Amino acid sequence: MNDRDPEVPSAQPPMPATQTLDWQEGDMPYSREFGDHFYCREDGRLECGHVFLAGNGLPDRWRDMPSPGGDFRIGELGFGTGLNVCETVRQWKLARKPDTRLQIVSFELFPMRREDLDRALSRWPQIDAERQALVAAWPDEPAGRIEIAADPQTRLTIVCGPALAGVTKEASGFDAWFLDGFAPSRNPDMWSAELMQALFDRTRDGGSFGTYAAAGFVRRNLAAAGFRVERRPGFAGKREMLCGTRPPVAGK
Repeated sequence: MNDRDPEVPSAQPPMPATQTLDWQEGDMPYSREFGDHFYCREDGRLECGHVFLAGNGLPDRWRDMPSPGGDFRIGELGFGTGLNVCETVRQWKLARKPDTRLQIVSFELFPMRREDLDRALSRWPQIDAERQALVAAWPDEPAGRIEIAADPQTRLTIVCGPALAGVTKEASGFDAWFLDGFAPSRNPDMWSAELMQALFDRTRDGGSFGTYAAAGFVRRNLAAAGFRVERRPGFAGKREMLCGTRPPVAGK
C-alpha cells in the first residue's frame, strides 16, 4: 500500500457491505472504496520484509525466544490479501525453535472471498505453500472470528469488523504490530488516536510496531499514545516509514 496522499484525513463515504475490487496488472487487487492498492506495486512481499518484519526486529527476535515454551504474538491492522501473514509464517518456519509458538491476530473490516485471496497471492511462488494452506482453511463466508491452526506452532486469528472494536476486545500482551491499513488520507479511522492508544495499551513492555505510513498525524498519534517513534527509510524509494517500541515501565 502507498502513502502518497496529503496527511490531512479526508471525509470518507459510507462503506458498502462488501468491497469492490478491480484487478490491475493481472493479479493486483485495487479497492474502489478506499481508492488504494492492497500492497506496494513494486513487490508487496519484499515490502513486508522491509517494513513489517525488519521494522519489528524479526526474525531475529524469534531466534532469541526461550525454548521450550516461548510465545510470540503479532497484531495486524488490515489482513487484506493475507500477504503479510503468509510471508511472516514462511519466515517463522525458517527461524523458529522447537516448542515455541506464534499467534497472529489480524483485524479486517472487509474479508476477501477465498477465490480473491487465491488470485492475489498467486503472484508469489515463494509463499505457495502458505497460500495453499490459507486458502484451504478459509471459510466460504468469512465473518466474525476466524481461527486457523496452520501447524502445532502457528495459529492465525482474523477478527472481522471495525478495527477499534476488535482491538479493544483483545487481551493485552502483543509483542509486535503490523500497521497496514489503507493510506491514512483514505482510511483515517485505521490511524486514529483512539486506535493507536488501544494498540499501545495492549502491547508488552518492549513490544514494537512497524508501518509503511509516515504521515505527520500518524506519527503524532503513535507518540501521544506512548510509543517511542523512529523514522527509517521506506521501501522501494519511499522516503520514510515508521517503527517504534513501547518503553519499559520504570521500576519494573
